[in-house]
Amino acid sequence: MRRTQEERSQSTRAALMAAGRELFAERGYQAVPADEIVRAAGVTRGALYHHYGDKQGLFRAVFEQVELEVTAEVEAATKDAPDLATVLLYALKAFLDACERPECRQISLLDAPAVLGWAAWRELEAEHGLGLIVRLLEDAVEQGLLKPVPVAALAQLILSAVNEAALMITYAENPAQARSDAEQVLAMWLIGLLAE
Repeated sequence: MRRTQEERSQSTRAALMAAGRELFAERGYQAVPADEIVRAAGVTRGALYHHYGDKQGLFRAVFEQVELEVTAEVEAATKDAPDLATVLLYALKAFLDACERPECRQISLLDAPAVLGWAAWRELEAEHGLGLIVRLLEDAVEQGLLKPVPVAALAQLILSAVNEAALMITYAENPAQARSDAEQVLAMWLIGLLAE
C-alpha cells in the first residue's frame, strides 16, 4: 500500500525531529552540523529546509517538543496534590527530575536561550513552563492561598530560580547534595509565599 504525501511528510518530520533531538542533547546545538542531522535522519538536506527552514528551525521544534513533555510531566505530578503547598513541592521535584535528563538540560536550559534568543525563548516558555506557573499562581491568588503579588513578575522569578537550581545541580561536584540544598531552599521560599 502506497503512503500518501502527508504520511511521507510526517515520517520525514519525525525522522528529523528524532535525529535532531538525539544529536542536540548529546553534543549541543553548535557542535551538530545540519549535514549530520540529515544523514542520521536518512533524508536530504532539502527536506530539512522544506520542513523546518534551517537547523535553527528544527532546533526550535525540538525545544518545543521537550517543553511540552516537561510541562505535561509537571502537570501530571501535581494533579493529585491535596493543597497548594504540595502542588508547589511536587512541581519543583518533577521539574528537577526532568532537568536531570541530558536532552532537557542541554536543549532547554543551555542551548535554547542562546540559539533562539532571549525574547523568543521567553515567548515559548510563556506557552509552556512559564504559562503553567502563571496559571498556578493566578489560581492561588484567586483562592486566597497566595499573598497578593504581581503574578507575571513572580512567575518569571520562580522560573528563573528553578532553572538556576537545575544548572547548579548540573555543574555541581556533588549533584545529589546540590539538589538536596536547592530543593530545601526553593521549598522554603515557595511555601513562604503562601498566605497565612
